[in-house]
Amino acid sequence: MTDSTQALQALLQRDGLKSPPFPPTSRYYGLETATLEAPDGTIIIYVRRRFLPQPDRFALLQEHEVTQGERLDNITARYLGDPEQFWRLCDANAALRPNELTETVGRRLRITLPEGIPGTPNA
Repeated sequence: MTDSTQALQALLQRDGLKSPPFPPTSRYYGLETATLEAPDGTIIIYVRRRFLPQPDRFALLQEHEVTQGERLDNITARYLGDPEQFWRLCDANAALRPNELTETVGRRLRITLPEGIPGTPNA
């Protein structure tokens, strides 16, 4: 085991408890890491692939109509209170590229609860 691998393991483990490498607000929270050994023996640690969830896993709160010049971080800050949560809008609208959500004026964006949290229709 290399020094960098040991350092990462120490970072991930606190008092013998394994802590997640990403905070709960991250799109990568809950994903496992894996390692790959390069031909020169270097250990590469990476996050396993994340797939977009199905849109039906999100409870709709409201919709937002995109206007000229809008930015996704501003829309996210307005509705979710945190511009860094733009990825939640990407997930809820099945977008692989964040910019595609604001490219078309008039597009209706789904503003939803986090994945898997049930909502009350028409609440």
